[in-house]
Amino acid sequence: MKRRVLLREPIGVALETLRSHKMRSFLMLLGIILSVSTLIVVVALISGVDRYIADRVANMGSNVFLLTRFPVITDVEEYVKANRRNKKVTWDDFEALRDNLKLPLRVGVELRIDSKVRAGSHSLNDTNIRGVTANMADIDPIVPRDGRYISEGDDQSRAQVTMIGNDLATQLFPGVDPIGHELMVEGRPFLVVGIAKTVGTAFGQSQDNFAYIPIQTYFKMYGTNDTIWLNIQARGAEWMERTQEEARVMMRARRHLAPNEKDNFGIFDQATLMELWKNLTGAIATAMVGVVSVFLVIGGVVIMNVMLATVTERTREIGIRKALGARHNDILLQFLLEATVMAAVGGAIGVVVAYGIAALATAMSIPMNVSLSAVLLAEVISAAVGVFFGVYPARRAASLQPIEALRQEV
Repeated sequence: MKRRVLLREPIGVALETLRSHKMRSFLMLLGIILSVSTLIVVVALISGVDRYIADRVANMGSNVFLLTRFPVITDVEEYVKANRRNKKVTWDDFEALRDNLKLPLRVGVELRIDSKVRAGSHSLNDTNIRGVTANMADIDPIVPRDGRYISEGDDQSRAQVTMIGNDLATQLFPGVDPIGHELMVEGRPFLVVGIAKTVGTAFGQSQDNFAYIPIQTYFKMYGTNDTIWLNIQARGAEWMERTQEEARVMMRARRHLAPNEKDNFGIFDQATLMELWKNLTGAIATAMVGVVSVFLVIGGVVIMNVMLATVTERTREIGIRKALGARHNDILLQFLLEATVMAAVGGAIGVVVAYGIAALATAMSIPMNVSLSAVLLAEVISAAVGVFFGVYPARRAASLQPIEALRQEV
């Protein structure tokens, strides 16, 4: 009980000081507020964008990896070299892997090209035409909302059928159920057999402007010269590494690569893309740590100066308390707690500001994810700043001699 009373008094004094000197308190805590709000907003933005990228951009499907002509390349010179060295992935490669790989659950193909589409008097530009094998229905994260996916029969007969995205359904067929109607692609009529579930947007760009067609129909329209994307689905997460290695070994054998030669094709999965993205955001996070550190130091120095002024203003009080029996540690704890409480209040205000910024950003379709761990970390850091920068003023107050303190005030 005694300990609780000892803690209650300095906390009450600190809160009363903040209340009675609002402008000074605001200026004193501004550095802490800025640092805490910046920290939380940056962490929320990175976390939100990470989740956004995983769901909207890097989502390849469950336990799926891609085998393509190029790996993930971030260097122009490396791309130029790969463009000369890496051969196209062909339909023959697909058939060889599909028929001979033992570990994958499925091996599918997808090809994409942008084209203009039309239905009646309505048209859309830059629609993504996607040629797929029928088994992509079990691989692709995009699934039908109404109707069906492309079937094996569609592919074998080179049928002109399509499953369309939500943009095509709403903009080309307003007020009408598109299933059973015709969509013109490259001047050819395609029967709409399905409508995909809405995907949404990625960085402000709609992801629903697409039309799936059978891969053989795609080849009939656009030829077979383009490199294809192999979508390989492992039997489970624990099979991913072994399945990738089996596909790599077979592709190297097909291309007669020596043991010391690099792969002349690319294999990557969602984890690879997310690692690349996090490397990019890591640089941003590092820069923000520097900004937050500057704000914290500024805020801490201001708190220290205010506490030093407070010690001077309350010299007589300190002298009286010591004359009445207050110990060195009592005075030290009192002023240290006041500094900590001030910093913690600044941190709490920073949390409120960060939540406000995050809510505004979310309303503007900017992905944000404010986590409880980030809030707790920010509050702990702000309190720690109060402790660190409050030590010197607290020690100075505790070191005052009662007689000298009383004489100086008089």
